[in-house]
Amino acid sequence: MAQNRYVVEVEKAKEATEERPSVGPVYRSLFAKDGFPPPIEGLESCWDVFRTSVEKHPKQPMLGRREIMDGKPGKYKWQSYEEVYDLVLKAGNSIRRCGYGEGVKCGIYGANCPEWIISMEACNAHGLYCVPLYDTLGAGAVEFIVSHAEVSIAFAEEKKIPELLKTFPTAANYLKTLVSFGKVTTEQKQEVEQFGSKIHSWDEFLQMGHGQSFDLPVKKKSGICSIMYTSGTTGDPKGVLISNENIVTLLAGIKRLLERVNEQLTEKDVYISYLPLAHIFDRVIEELFIWHGGSIGFWRGDVKLLIEDIGELKPSIFCAAPRVLDRIHSGLTQKISGGGFLKKKLFNFAYSYKLKNMKKGLKHEDAAPLFDKFVFNKVKQRLGGKVRLILSGSAPLSMHVEGFLRVVSCAHVIQGYGLTETCGGTFSALPNEYAMLGTVGPPVPNVDVCLESVPEMGYDALASTPRGEICIKGKTLFSGYHKREDLTNEVLVDGWFHTGDIGEWQPNGSMKIIDRKKNIFKLSQGEYVAVENLETIFGLVSAVESIWVYGSSFESYLVAIVNPKKEALEGWAKENGITKDFNSLCEDSRAKAFILEELTKIAKEKKLKGFEYIKAVHLDPVPFDMERDLITPSYKKKRPQLLKYYQNVIDNMYKNGSKPSA
Repeated sequence: MAQNRYVVEVEKAKEATEERPSVGPVYRSLFAKDGFPPPIEGLESCWDVFRTSVEKHPKQPMLGRREIMDGKPGKYKWQSYEEVYDLVLKAGNSIRRCGYGEGVKCGIYGANCPEWIISMEACNAHGLYCVPLYDTLGAGAVEFIVSHAEVSIAFAEEKKIPELLKTFPTAANYLKTLVSFGKVTTEQKQEVEQFGSKIHSWDEFLQMGHGQSFDLPVKKKSGICSIMYTSGTTGDPKGVLISNENIVTLLAGIKRLLERVNEQLTEKDVYISYLPLAHIFDRVIEELFIWHGGSIGFWRGDVKLLIEDIGELKPSIFCAAPRVLDRIHSGLTQKISGGGFLKKKLFNFAYSYKLKNMKKGLKHEDAAPLFDKFVFNKVKQRLGGKVRLILSGSAPLSMHVEGFLRVVSCAHVIQGYGLTETCGGTFSALPNEYAMLGTVGPPVPNVDVCLESVPEMGYDALASTPRGEICIKGKTLFSGYHKREDLTNEVLVDGWFHTGDIGEWQPNGSMKIIDRKKNIFKLSQGEYVAVENLETIFGLVSAVESIWVYGSSFESYLVAIVNPKKEALEGWAKENGITKDFNSLCEDSRAKAFILEELTKIAKEKKLKGFEYIKAVHLDPVPFDMERDLITPSYKKKRPQLLKYYQNVIDNMYKNGSKPSA
């Protein structure tokens, strides 16, 4: 790289051999040029993270949920750190009273709530392995995880109990104790007991250990605290073994990063908990907040009410999957375009003025303070009025959405990147660095990173613009896949974790994710297609909400399933005098031709090769969703499932679609 403004080189490229493709130099964060952050004294485990915070901030509000009065949501009601600690000790004593101790697997199934955190901390206290289950998982996946991890005791949201009972009798081979976060019916008790297991309500369970006290085992840094199952885009979910050291090492790195950019967390910070706690992204953010004595408020579980919950809670930090930020962006742009002529004119002028100053290097708060106060303040208030940091992760965020929100939100908007296997955040863009737009920034200051060439895809880690598979080394790396040493050995080579993601080092030392190693296929003429890169490009089309690109090895061209943007397609129809509802429009050949034309325009603009153009499309008015098993809970596409679901549509497109010109 020409100039390494954000990273330092710590090791020269290894010599390429026939057996091993060429590997680029090893880099680490500039904030770790004198070494990684040392271990934090007194912090050996996740239990220490919580325990030390209780000692420092006993009266500070820790967990909050909205009170529902006469069916209407009210203010947030809070439990302090010491109140939560008391409940954790009760839950822990009850777990031990049931005969479960160190090394036992404990499942937690359901949406984020205070009981989720209390159950997790009880596991941390007594050395049980916490096995989170996405609240969107169906009975089949739950049954697999319970059996594979050999879960003995499980806590579950009240409405998830029926789903959990569908896993019986198979799960009953392992699962002997169930605890509902709410109530339990007589019928549920009878059903569970006939399989030799027991079920308790939350209140009943907390009383089971009353009057008893159990010694807490000594926790080791190397000890496993959680088995986090990946949501699995292909095949069965993999159980990622996360150790105490992984989490406390990451916390030390994030602490140094935030200190260096003057964005330290304090006990006054407030977080909205809605991203799944079963996902590593939210888990480590909440650990970070707990460590700093911050307050965590939970949403009501309905995405349509999320903005309302945010308005009441007034969080200072907002983490989001790109899909949520896309929704916010769509809602804002719709509101702006629906405003009067003068309002639109003022907004556009303010936007251009602030953007120009940010590109010059001005901090976002100094770029246009007057416009922030009188034009963009409404956007800020929509997010509660106190958000200072918006962090996007789990999937790529569109550049136009990121750029827009950087200007109008009056907050730092940055992308991060990490995997369950790397304990979450491994790269993070930095505040007030406009040049990092569209990148995931430099590495966090506790890992080393290099690129490895992927010749079959044309990616060279030693080229003037280095591209290749991102490889990571450090103490945040997982201990392996549970019961899958074969898969562990595939991805962990000489201590380096091979992510499967293709990155491109930027001249300033930030990383841009450009492709996915596994998602390549060969067309009938022998050309290789890197599908994720194409989906990113075609996703820039303003009329496209989401796109899945497919190519058959028996065909010479590509086809795609598109979720069109409702407003864009209806706007086009109105301009062309077509009066049909959205569903009917998606079936209209003229609408398909319009989308295809837009995809072709962007392909030309981005100088794609002829075989990378889309030659036929199918418009689906229903977005890819978890209900049809088409995406994971972190919104990644499940390609085998997409192919199975749309197989007939694909066959028809190849049968009737336009053949590519010679």
